[in-house]
Amino acid sequence: MNAQSQHYCPQQNTYLDETTCQRWEDRQFKAKRLLALERAARHLSSGGKRADILQQVLLELESTIGLRRCTVMVVSGGEDTLFVETSPALPSPTSVRYRRGQGISGKVFASGEPVIVPRLSDEPSFLNMVHHRSDREIAQLAFICVPIFEVQTVVGTLSADVPLASGTGDLAELASLLAIVATMIAHDTQLRRDAQAEQQALQAENIRLRQRLGERVGPGHIIGHSRSFQEALLRIAQVAASESTVLILGESGTGKELAAEAIHSGSPRSSGPLIRVHCAALNDNLLESELFGHEKGAFTGAHATRKGRIEEAAGGTLFLDEIGEFSSAMQTKLLRVLQQKQFERVGSSHTLQTDARIICATNRDLQAMVDAGTFRLDLYYRINVFPVHLPPLRERVSDIIPLAEYFIKKFASRVGKQITRLSTPAINAMLAYHWPGNVRELENCIEHAVVLTSDEVIHQYHLPPSLQMPEAEAQSQPLSLEARVAALERDLISDALKREDGNIAAAARLLGTTPRITRYKARSLGLLES
Repeated sequence: MNAQSQHYCPQQNTYLDETTCQRWEDRQFKAKRLLALERAARHLSSGGKRADILQQVLLELESTIGLRRCTVMVVSGGEDTLFVETSPALPSPTSVRYRRGQGISGKVFASGEPVIVPRLSDEPSFLNMVHHRSDREIAQLAFICVPIFEVQTVVGTLSADVPLASGTGDLAELASLLAIVATMIAHDTQLRRDAQAEQQALQAENIRLRQRLGERVGPGHIIGHSRSFQEALLRIAQVAASESTVLILGESGTGKELAAEAIHSGSPRSSGPLIRVHCAALNDNLLESELFGHEKGAFTGAHATRKGRIEEAAGGTLFLDEIGEFSSAMQTKLLRVLQQKQFERVGSSHTLQTDARIICATNRDLQAMVDAGTFRLDLYYRINVFPVHLPPLRERVSDIIPLAEYFIKKFASRVGKQITRLSTPAINAMLAYHWPGNVRELENCIEHAVVLTSDEVIHQYHLPPSLQMPEAEAQSQPLSLEARVAALERDLISDALKREDGNIAAAARLLGTTPRITRYKARSLGLLES
């Protein structure tokens, strides 16, 4: 075979016969096409913002295949026109619109059929309204435009310029590639629309469930707009109308009893009694009698028959606080109540039935107790049907001041004082404090301050000693250099934590240090729990 019958193949940087060279180019194009599709699929499945994802998809087509001016146009809401949604080649948005049937994109919009233009300079219907190509460029470009379908309806177009001398492959194959990408874009659009509809439905259900709780557990009773607390309120609303056993989890002082009241108030049993039993305050014998009742003469001092709390809760709700304090024997007896709805009074062999709904609460890690063998696994499963976690106050920083204002009104009215506000230093001290006692500690703190104040303002020095900031301490005695440095560090870290809503990593970035050092300093200065 002589050199005249061979062609230079740039991919191989050598001379090959025309058939071999073409075969090699076809393989190269198919490999690039598969790579472009794989990368486009990866971007579309990433779950980011639609505009950013479309930009990445179009850039992949341009960089991998060699296309230019890839453009997605979509139907303008309620109108019969197309507008440019995204194109990497456009530095700024454009107001250009294509009516149905206008130009090539308008024709694709109207017909739902792809259009391939082998050379733009030979196509009189090409309007060049979006990218304003020069006459020289138009003579060197082919053009492909394919429809974007949703449920057999054209909702947009995907188009691209194809350089005639770039070796990008057969135009029909390129059109097929763009059609596949258009289908992927349409599928992503539908998924986003479905997700948005589902989110709107959840929000509507959220509102409906909150309304069902009624005014009894609304503003003035349960206060909190932080995200974590709102999530807990949503779960309370979701479970209130059911008969399911509820386990309320949270540190001491987070409002577990208030949550139980909310569940009872929002339930069909709200007209029945809510019976509370604080299990940690009673030993085994007293707790058994308290829960199940006893017969006359059952033990020393049992001078009369007495109904237990389970009987008293008939038709209503039984709230068992601190269930983690139950002994093994009491756990067994409670399990029978949950499983069979049966029990006997102390000193009786007569079996009684109960229809009380049971809500349990604890500040202990029941799963760890199960692992340690101190809490029955079968009882844990019985009470953990629907857990509700109440976040600690340190994770509800945005709720601290609204709660404080509520308690100010409550206690000020009791003592006949007119208190209008908290001073800025008092607010700063409260926001910087870590509240180990949670809402209960905050309530006690405000009651303490209301008693002390003699004017219409609660100042920082009215707060309990645990909330006093270094500045207040500095007024009473001179500080050493070490103490002043510690006070400055405390102020800087406290300020950063307040600005970043308690986020250690963000506060560290603000301070120009590491999260580890920030966490260590915050703990050593009393800004975080150990």
